[in-house]
Amino acid sequence: MSILGKIFGKIFPSLRDDEAPTSAQAPATTPAATAPAPALLQQVDVAALLNDLASKNSQKLNWKTSIVDLMKLLDLDSSLAERKELAKELGYTGDMNDSASMNIWLHKQVMNKLAANGGKVPAELRD
Repeated sequence: MSILGKIFGKIFPSLRDDEAPTSAQAPATTPAATAPAPALLQQVDVAALLNDLASKNSQKLNWKTSIVDLMKLLDLDSSLAERKELAKELGYTGDMNDSASMNIWLHKQVMNKLAANGGKVPAELRD
């Protein structure tokens, strides 16, 4: 399963493994996309779900700005290698050695993909 698929599986618990969108299936989130993509999954309040998980976690994780903390909160491998793989899945064209820029981009893209597929994501966390 793709890393994006693993993230979707944690956010949308009723999702079967074969239903998780891959980066190719997930709707485009480029500024050129003018019409909203149809929701592929049942709507989930992503912020409420993640805030609840964060309140139960012994670590202070800032999932709202950090892709590393988001992945840790979802109990996923947040290593640089995994983040680079996620960047490849999502079509990152920047310098993967600039992990700070890549991480910011990844976080926005994941939030955009969640929102495009039925997740209720606060506007300030999306593009």
